[in-house]
Amino acid sequence: MSRGGSLGIPKRLAADVLAAIRRSRLLQPGDCVGVCVSGGADSVAMLLLLLELREKLGLVLSVVHFNHELRGKASDADEKFVAKLAAKLGLPFHAGREHVAAKARREKANLEDAARRARYAFFARLAAEGKLTRLAVAHTADDQAETVLAHLLRGTGLAGLGGIHPQWGHVVRPLLQVRRGALRAYLRQRKQPWREDITNRDTTKMRARIRRKLLPLVEKQFQPAVVEHLAALAEAAREDEALLDAIAAERASRIVRKSFAAASVQLQDLLADRIPFPNSGAVRKRIVRHIVKDLKQRGGQLNADHVQSILELAEHGENGKSLPLPGGVEVRRERDQLVFRATSDEAGTSRASDPRKQFEQQIDFSGGETLIEVPCLACVFRFTNIDWPSNRGETSGTGSVLDRHSLRLPLVLRSWRPGDQLRPSGHRKAQKLKRLLNEKRISRWDREGWPVLTSAGVLAWARGFPVAPEFAANERTRVGILIAEEKIR
Repeated sequence: MSRGGSLGIPKRLAADVLAAIRRSRLLQPGDCVGVCVSGGADSVAMLLLLLELREKLGLVLSVVHFNHELRGKASDADEKFVAKLAAKLGLPFHAGREHVAAKARREKANLEDAARRARYAFFARLAAEGKLTRLAVAHTADDQAETVLAHLLRGTGLAGLGGIHPQWGHVVRPLLQVRRGALRAYLRQRKQPWREDITNRDTTKMRARIRRKLLPLVEKQFQPAVVEHLAALAEAAREDEALLDAIAAERASRIVRKSFAAASVQLQDLLADRIPFPNSGAVRKRIVRHIVKDLKQRGGQLNADHVQSILELAEHGENGKSLPLPGGVEVRRERDQLVFRATSDEAGTSRASDPRKQFEQQIDFSGGETLIEVPCLACVFRFTNIDWPSNRGETSGTGSVLDRHSLRLPLVLRSWRPGDQLRPSGHRKAQKLKRLLNEKRISRWDREGWPVLTSAGVLAWARGFPVAPEFAANERTRVGILIAEEKIR
């Protein structure tokens, strides 16, 4: 790692950066790399270093700048400086801007977070438009140390200790092993000026206090190599986190049952503590995070307290109790399982019914076989005319054979509705389908889109139940209709 204390000309700096890029495979020959330049020393140095390495790496370079409009004329001067530098170097220039302070007010968000999201949204647009395949960002070893310390002070787990990742999607950070001081020495050797952002000196902000007060104090009075040690800690934490995450993902793939905008897991599977794959607390927490991440409809961070509350619901919660979660997700305990579901509003309350799971389709039985595809349930219903009773032995066990001549038009396959009633075999009166689903322990989420078949408006069949007696095949039946449900692959 290049040391900030070595303020002589860092002759091996470009070689160190080249080695880091190749070791972590951050860039590949042919990549169109947008070098994100704010105008500050770190990003300007990164631009010049990548320009030195362009031929060795086989890269196509351009310059990217985002104006946050936070410092008035100073922000505009930064943009002009970067544009002029790009022109001097003969590189294409991509500029974006947004009034970030107004954005933060609108979204009632932290200014720093709003700025980061606006900046990276612009980067993502450039990538989506095909103008770039990679974006290089100038985070340094000092930035890494500051990030790890900030996470420690706020409270963090293993993921937070991992700090800044060398690569995240199309964004790469080739300077994470380089000290800030080495970059400034490099610029002085090249006689290349840069811009200073005076807001970086504002010690009312936690990051600036860590940078200007805490780290210098630790380096001077406790450990001169603290930045290097924190960078090494972050790298080790990322490796361990990746392993645990892979274990959790594999486990989740086996125990989590996914359906439309929902997922469920049996409590005994989530809380399992058996060999060869015991679900330790670390694995359980990651399984929960995997489930919520897959269901999130919008922004929102699942923190450690949320995860702990979910696990307490699994271990000690009452049946029917639910918790709203960030990102538009709700979790509910349904007897011996947890059911997670995407929700429709900011408060986190569930929909009365999901319109995407409502369907209705008339059926024509004139042919020998009719197929009805229901995309929202990811299945196909096959209705087949069969001779009866000659084929009774093959089908009577299914309980899903209708008497063709008992049916009346219109015949409709649809999702169930409140108020629907079905007369189960052995009952004299029809009962509400909602009650029958409750007796079968079908959760209120799983029952959305539950398929039923009506004959002239009367329920003849519902998934999971025998055919209503007045429509069921019997000893007088000559033609039966077999109902089969098949998953779409």
